Amino acid sequence: MKGLATSLLVAAAVVFAVAYALQDRYPWLGFVRAAAEGAMVGALADWFAVTALFRHPLGLRIPHTAIIPNRKDEIGASLGEFVETNFLSDEVVAGKLGTIDLAGAAADWLSEAQNARRVVAEASRGVTGLVALLDDDRMREAVEAVVRTNLVAPLWGPPLGRLGARVLDSGGHREAIDLVLDRLDEWLAANPEAFESVVSRRLPSWLPSFVDRVIDERLHAEARRFVREMREDPDHRLRRSLDEYLIQFADRLQHDEATIERLEAAKGRAFDDPRIRELAASAWAAARTAAMDALADEDGELRQRAEAFVSDIARRVLADGELRASLNSRLTGAALHLVSTYRSDIAHVITETVQAWDPAETTEKIETQIGRDLQFIRINGTVVGALAGLAIYSVAAGVSALF
Repeated sequence: MKGLATSLLVAAAVVFAVAYALQDRYPWLGFVRAAAEGAMVGALADWFAVTALFRHPLGLRIPHTAIIPNRKDEIGASLGEFVETNFLSDEVVAGKLGTIDLAGAAADWLSEAQNARRVVAEASRGVTGLVALLDDDRMREAVEAVVRTNLVAPLWGPPLGRLGARVLDSGGHREAIDLVLDRLDEWLAANPEAFESVVSRRLPSWLPSFVDRVIDERLHAEARRFVREMREDPDHRLRRSLDEYLIQFADRLQHDEATIERLEAAKGRAFDDPRIRELAASAWAAARTAAMDALADEDGELRQRAEAFVSDIARRVLADGELRASLNSRLTGAALHLVSTYRSDIAHVITETVQAWDPAETTEKIETQIGRDLQFIRINGTVVGALAGLAIYSVAAGVSALF
């Protein structure tokens, strides 16, 4: 395009030279000379204007030339501000997102089995890669630090006491007691031999053996009867005694310093026990291995369940217009929050990027993008200049003929 625009300037200069030399012999060439002269003026003026954007024309440091390399930083700042104001405003983002059914489009894509499988596969690879990067010792230390900070360090007594008090007030503990009594009755029924010789071995040896057996069987029967009575009678005296004890214990957990200190000491011993720490390490290693194996198996149950879950959620979203509208609203709100929070940072990235460019590189990038259109300006300037020169000469010639 530069060659074409320059060729037109050269052609206009040649035509001007020929017409100027022969116009005395051929007067009509005056019109040609005027058109060629105007074309040269227009071509030179627009060449200067276009060149001045990118460099100093002919290397001459004329004021207000080489505008882009000299004002690169200001251009970057203006471009960042322009994008922030006109592209990242709340109105523009909300208006654009309001015309797009994001949730519906995503759900429609995910409802296809191959797409759900692809998403699960990519997520599985990501999680597997992340877990593989985790060092077992460091991960265990990190988990232990989190557990100690958020679970072990705080006092357990008062929260457990308050929780226990609420459970006792609601009567929720009674079902647990009933369950224990049921299991105890089943165990007594299945293990009568556990009562053999409990009393009889303490009796005199001269008593007949059947007496020993009768006493043991009686003890077993009484134990079962006592358990059934407790199970069937919600107001049983032992139940009331147990309730009173639990109420007092919940209160001591909240207000008795000695009880709280004993619980804290027991908690500390448990978490500092090497066997507990070894068990936690083994559990983490086993869970890590199992998770990686399950995620790596493309035909495994975990991956299949995840794919089915993703597809099912997508179909539910497609079928439920209200849910889709709610999701779109939430997505729009999230996007607006991100834009309002980070629009200045995004614009600053543009500004910093342009400012970091080398001036020569900046000139080359911009000239490569818009240079072709700028050369059209030179061509148009040549044509317009020729027409203007011809029109001015024609008016002048007409006026001279009249007077």
